[in-house]
Amino acid sequence: MTKTIIAPSILASDFSKLGEEIEAIDRAGADWIHIDVMDGHFVPNLTFGPPIIKSIRNRTDKIFDCHLMIEPVDAYLAAYADAGCDIITVHAEATKHLDRSLQAIRDLGKKAGVALNPSTPESVLEYVLDRVDLVCCMTVNPGFGGQSFIHSVVDKVARIKAMIGERPIDIEIDGGITPQTAPLVAAAGANVLVAGSAVFKGDGEAGYRTNIAGIRKASDDKIA
Repeated sequence: MTKTIIAPSILASDFSKLGEEIEAIDRAGADWIHIDVMDGHFVPNLTFGPPIIKSIRNRTDKIFDCHLMIEPVDAYLAAYADAGCDIITVHAEATKHLDRSLQAIRDLGKKAGVALNPSTPESVLEYVLDRVDLVCCMTVNPGFGGQSFIHSVVDKVARIKAMIGERPIDIEIDGGITPQTAPLVAAAGANVLVAGSAVFKGDGEAGYRTNIAGIRKASDDKIA
């Protein structure tokens, strides 16, 4: 059985006790910690920067999966690497030189990801696949949590899976993931699922554990 990687998005957590929330989802079965960085420019929202990420790095040894929804991006890569991010994902739409940005992330010793907005075609990946460790398909328009899943992206996920072939590249889905939508993207080829509201809607650690397990089972059953 292929194990789905569940990456709860701390955007949906209680910011007043962020450290405790990270520890809770770690114990509840999270595989990665997904960190949504927003700048109020590339997306219409603001979240947090390197100092906050650095302050919570010691709360878990799980992978910090950092999704940069910022523009420009290159000048800030080193700061997020220094803050403790393990995977740094940039939007194809937010950099003029995608190849250069991906090289810069790898030169910092981190894994490099590319995120695609729902309307961005997968063709932008064609000439950078050998520099990519992760492709993040947005199944909502980036900027806010709790949005509805955009079903038309499922077919794009399948096309990206075909493009990747045998390369060791993770396909991540970000937006609207629930036990109902997880099987759709898992069947199309995704193996990393970001879930915010669907994880943190539970009542503390026990609720988070139930929610993570439900998403994982729904996905694993489809790709077993």
